[in-house]
Amino acid sequence: MTDASFDGIQQHDHPLPKWWIWLFAGCLIFAPPYFWYYHNGTEGRSLADQHDQLMAENLKLQFSQMGELKADRETLLRFTYDDSWLRVGRSIFKTNCVSCHGRDGVGQVGPNLQDDHYKNVTDIADILRVLENGANAGAMPAWKSKFSTNEIVLVSAYVASLRGKSDGTGKPAEGREIAPWPPAPPQEASAEEPASQG
Repeated sequence: MTDASFDGIQQHDHPLPKWWIWLFAGCLIFAPPYFWYYHNGTEGRSLADQHDQLMAENLKLQFSQMGELKADRETLLRFTYDDSWLRVGRSIFKTNCVSCHGRDGVGQVGPNLQDDHYKNVTDIADILRVLENGANAGAMPAWKSKFSTNEIVLVSAYVASLRGKSDGTGKPAEGREIAPWPPAPPQEASAEEPASQG
């Protein structure tokens, strides 16, 4: 009991329940790993990332039925401007490329893919060549033995689509500035368009 009394109610001087103290201590121990795991940019944790993964898996089912794509400039341009198929390319990129090029291509060990400067590319079709054969004496590995032609086309399209998205926070520009990509080719109704497949 204490000498304090309010409105006729005598105030008691009991310690906090032990389980309250342990619960608070547990929260302090649990919070940093939880925050690090879910909020430090680790791939695949957010609902948006999970949604993109599910969409990519769905598109991969259609992707398996699309037949063999040509790894050429015209095909690459078509898919660079197709948001549905870019999800598949993004999924491949996030699985294989972020360790060097960073999340969303902002650059880490490898160059920033969001600006207008390129070291090994002068035309959009060069992205296909660099992905297939590598560059810089193996610093950029060759992927033609690891990816199918369709995967190379789609991840190349995603890489091309990153251009112009820089907010100035990525790795500084490397190489030389090149001309903008050509505009999207005219739309053609085909079996390769996922939007027409329910």
